[in-house]
Amino acid sequence: MTESQQVVDSPREWVNEHIQRYVATGGADGHEWKPGVPTLLLTTRGRKSGLLRRTALIYGRDGDAYVVVASQGGLPRHPAWYLNLDADPRVHVQVGTAELDARARTATGEERARLWRDMAAIWPAYDDYQGKTEREIPVVVLTPTG
Repeated sequence: MTESQQVVDSPREWVNEHIQRYVATGGADGHEWKPGVPTLLLTTRGRKSGLLRRTALIYGRDGDAYVVVASQGGLPRHPAWYLNLDADPRVHVQVGTAELDARARTATGEERARLWRDMAAIWPAYDDYQGKTEREIPVVVLTPTG
């Protein structure tokens, strides 16, 4: 995925402000959102518009891969970024100063259970979010492609 095209940042004001700080400082301000809670910037291609869309997400690691959770705070529908990567798994990721292209996939079975525990250790509210919704909140693995 190339970012030569203009990127549209999250319409949520607080997320947009976080992204702007992250980008302006090369991740120095924003990589750690709260103490012990790292964030990355994920860029997906809009499944309807074709535009590049960027959001900030809490992440964990699994070997060389990055792991994010499509929680949307426990709302009944998947977040737009997840629907986008489900339609086109090629994504762009910024982690601090590092930028890379990756391929996204949804974890299942035992892998999902293991990664869920890892992510809930970083952000315990994920367990609360899962309790608020009937949908299984996706855990997404972002594997670098280069």
